Amino acid sequence: MIEENYKESYNKEMDSFVEQKRQAVSLANSVGNLLLDHAVELVLFRNDLADTSVSEKIQLIDYSKTVVNKPISIKDVAELALEMESMNLAPAKIDIGKLAANWMIQTEFETKREFLDSVLAGFILDKDNTVEPRDVVLFGFGRIGRLVARELIKQFGKGQQLRLRAIVTRSDDDNTIIKRAALLRNDSVHGKFAGTIKEDLENKQLIINGQRVLMLGTKDAGEMDYTAYGISNALVIDNTGIYTSKEALSIHLKAKGVAKVLLTAPGSEIPNIVYGINHFDLDLDNTDIYSAASCTTNAISPVLKVVNDHLGVEQGHVETVHAYTNDQNLLDNMHKKPRRGRSAAINMVITSTGAGKAVAKVIPELAGKLTANAVRVPTPNGSLAILKLKVSKVTTVEKVNALLRDAALNGNLINQINYQMDPELVSNDIIGNTCCSVYDSHATLVHTDGLNIVLYAWYDNEFGYTKQVIRLAKYIAKVRRLHYY
Repeated sequence: MIEENYKESYNKEMDSFVEQKRQAVSLANSVGNLLLDHAVELVLFRNDLADTSVSEKIQLIDYSKTVVNKPISIKDVAELALEMESMNLAPAKIDIGKLAANWMIQTEFETKREFLDSVLAGFILDKDNTVEPRDVVLFGFGRIGRLVARELIKQFGKGQQLRLRAIVTRSDDDNTIIKRAALLRNDSVHGKFAGTIKEDLENKQLIINGQRVLMLGTKDAGEMDYTAYGISNALVIDNTGIYTSKEALSIHLKAKGVAKVLLTAPGSEIPNIVYGINHFDLDLDNTDIYSAASCTTNAISPVLKVVNDHLGVEQGHVETVHAYTNDQNLLDNMHKKPRRGRSAAINMVITSTGAGKAVAKVIPELAGKLTANAVRVPTPNGSLAILKLKVSKVTTVEKVNALLRDAALNGNLINQINYQMDPELVSNDIIGNTCCSVYDSHATLVHTDGLNIVLYAWYDNEFGYTKQVIRLAKYIAKVRRLHYY
C-alpha cells in the first residue's frame, strides 16, 4: 500500500511539474515576443523575467506565494502574457505578477482579455506615449561602466530608452579595443556576456548584439566632438572616479553634443541622488550634472527611509562589510590611505566610509545622527550593511520586518528593497540582485527595550548599484516608459 501511494504521488507530482514547465516555456516565448515586438518588459513582482530560465520562472511563482503572499499560478501568468501579445501595447514595464494577483480577486470580467483591455486601457500605443531614445556616452569603462554597457545593450531594440553610442577611454588603439572587448565579454563575478561582441578595428567600433558602439580615446574630455559621429543631446555617464566635483565634471559640458552628465560616485556641489527617495524634486531643466551617490548610500538609504518615516531614528551607527575594490592593493604595497595598502585578498581591512554623512544629502532629517565605518573583506563582490539604530517608537522584530516587507512590495521603494526570507542567505546569493538593498528579515534584532534595533541589508555593490544608475539616467534623460506596478 505504501509503495502504491508513493508511486501515485510521485507520478502526480511529476505530471504537475511537467505542466508547470510547459506553461513556463509559453511564458518565456511571450516575454521575448513582447520585449522585441512591443518593447514591453514583463517582471514578476519586480523580478526580471527576460533573462531567467524556465525553472527560475517556476521558482518565482513560489516566491510570489511565500514572500508576496499572492498564490498566483504559472498558468494564469502564461495565459495573461499570451493575451498581451495581441494587444497594441506601448513601450512599458508591466508587473505580470500583480496583474495575475488582481485577476484572481476580480469578479467583473469573465475572460482574461476583457480584464486586460480594462486594466491596461491606458497602455495602448499612440503618439503621446512613444519613446524617443537618448544617446549615451560612457566615459570610462571600469567595473560599473561595463555593467552599464551590458544593461543598455540588453535593452537595445524597439522602444529603447537609452542608446549606447560611444565608450571613451584614454586610448583607442587596436590593442586597447581588443582588451576592452575581452573584459566586456568575460567577467569573473557576473559571468559571460549574454550575446556576441565583435571588434571592428578599422572603424574603431564594437558590434555588440548587432549594435555598433564607438570606441573613442582622449586625454581631454572637453575637446571631444561627439556630433562628428552623429551623437547629440547626449547623457555622459562618467564612471572614471577622476572628476567628482561640479567644476571638474563641467568639462564634459564643453564637449560638443553633451547635454547632461551623471557621475557614478559621490559628488560635491551637485545633487547626490538615490533613485526612489530624493529624485522626485529635481529641477531637470536647470540642472545638468548629477551624482548617483555611492553603492553603500544606495543600499542603506531605502531601509533608513522606511525606519525613519515610521519609527523615527534618533541616532545610529552603520558598519559596512564591503567587498574589496580596485582602490585596494592585491598585495601589500604603498597606499595613500591607512590600511588599504595591505593585501585585499587575504585581509579584513578597517577603512573609512562617507556613507553616514552622505545619507544626510538624501534624507536631510538624518543629518548628524549617524556614524559610519567600513571593513573591506576578501570577497570580490557582495557587501553587507549593518545598521544599529535607536528609534523613537517602541517596536518589535515582527513590526520592523512588516514595515520593510510592505515597502518592498508597495510604494516608491519597490525597485530598491528586496525582502528576503531565506534563513540561509549569504553574500553570493545576492549577486545579480536588481535591488540596491536586500533586506535580511531573519537577521533583524530588537533589544528588550524595543528602542534599539539592528538591521542587516545586503547589496550587490556592482550590479545593484548599476541598476540604480540606469534608473536615474532614464529619469534625468526624460525617457520614461509607462509602468504597471
